[in-house]
Amino acid sequence: MSVADIFNNMPGRFQADKAAGANMGILFDLSGDEGGQYYVNIADGKLNVSQGAPAAAPQATVKMTAADFAAMSSGSLNPRIAFMTRTIKLGGDLTSAMTFHTLVA
Repeated sequence: MSVADIFNNMPGRFQADKAAGANMGILFDLSGDEGGQYYVNIADGKLNVSQGAPAAAPQATVKMTAADFAAMSSGSLNPRIAFMTRTIKLGGDLTSAMTFHTLVA
């Protein structure tokens, strides 16, 4: 599955029933083949994905390679281990990034 497919399928994996009161924007800045920027916004019980950086600053930024993102999305790369080994670099609000993961995992 391509990185674009992963982001396109994200709204279908979103667990709206667990998202009460969640309002956040996460920017994924992916490098390498299939890389690019994807912005995921959660508000009012809905998840929306757009390509490119948002006009306003996101709550968190996730930087990693597109290959590592695909591996994490498929379950073959553990997000906690990737964070501890600096495979993933997080900027901004760490709590938002962790909450996001629980809402789409």
